[in-house]
Amino acid sequence: MEFTPVKVTERVYWVGAVDWNIRDFHGYSTERGSTYNAYLILGDKIALIDTVKAPFCEELLARIAAVINPEKIDYIISNHAEMDHSGALPKVIAAVKPEKVFASVMGVKALNEHFHLDYEIVPLRDGDTLSLGNLSLKFLETRMLHWPDSMVTYLVEERLLFSQDGFGMHLATGERFADELDPVLLRNQAAKYYANIILPYSQLILKLIERIKTLGIAIDIIAPDHGPIWRSDVGKILSWYQEWAEQKPRQKAVVVYDTMWQSTDLMARAIADGLAGEGIEVKVMRLRATDRSDVMTEVLDAGAIIIGSPTLNNGIFPTVADMLVYLKGLKPKNKFGAAFGSYGWSGEAPGIIFNELKGMGMETIGEPLKVKYVPDGDGLKKCCELAKEISRRLKKGGE
Repeated sequence: MEFTPVKVTERVYWVGAVDWNIRDFHGYSTERGSTYNAYLILGDKIALIDTVKAPFCEELLARIAAVINPEKIDYIISNHAEMDHSGALPKVIAAVKPEKVFASVMGVKALNEHFHLDYEIVPLRDGDTLSLGNLSLKFLETRMLHWPDSMVTYLVEERLLFSQDGFGMHLATGERFADELDPVLLRNQAAKYYANIILPYSQLILKLIERIKTLGIAIDIIAPDHGPIWRSDVGKILSWYQEWAEQKPRQKAVVVYDTMWQSTDLMARAIADGLAGEGIEVKVMRLRATDRSDVMTEVLDAGAIIIGSPTLNNGIFPTVADMLVYLKGLKPKNKFGAAFGSYGWSGEAPGIIFNELKGMGMETIGEPLKVKYVPDGDGLKKCCELAKEISRRLKKGGE
């Protein structure tokens, strides 16, 4: 089997795997595939940073073999125990027979619970260092970014941060470096990754960025576990993370809904038209035509989220219920919400949505907007009035 490694620096190679076909990553739509990045460090002692998802083990070993005999690897370092990075670890240990395997304290626990390994994993604590002879590694715990075991590894001499799931994205390409790709594509995919995975931990991101500054850690290269490697444009991804972590809303509204007989759809379009007429950027997203993860990408920098549903069996439509559960788990901040929907005889859905938004700690606007059956002139007028109220609130927030 032949797979080509990619030189990152004179002493570091990318030896990961490209998953061109994955389309769902625990509920997140990965329409552009992903990568599972692993890195080989050629010091006096040779180290492998992370492995890959289990089905790609042979690809990983083939890339390593194109650089060195895999049995020459002295150390394996697991930055993150999630299975897309550790799935191949047992087979790699068996093939490589390393001198030592390292992980964070919580990583040791997680890996042993995953695999019940008959192999000692050495725990690393925050601030620990490891000598590779002519090179040195420093380890920083990043607990809950985004698992309890998470840590990052800093290669001092190359000013290179192996950032595990931070600063990455799900994107399968033939290019390995961010500066080889379209900047618009990069921002969109990085935003999607942040909105759907990192968002709940935004305060920890801000603390990590501040800690890196305080420690005086100079970073020339960021090598994440998913997506392209950042080299000449490290400042770009760091500034994006700073922006997204601060969660400063823009004058933007996302109208999210589903419909049975197009009445709630008509209300959604009327609300969107009213917002656009007030100069507000608006995105209209019907849930049976849009993946929940794409909705969250638009919600990331929005100031308002307006959710609509018809009433079904005295409740909300299933796709809307799914979206609310997903939204609640990702814990967006600094947004306000509104609810609307058409109904036939009971009309509970808008009120349920309204209360769910309030239960998330979100400020709500007005009252739940209900229209019986097909919206007529009066119903559409109420949609326009709601749009104006949302617009006033968005513009006030930007003052």
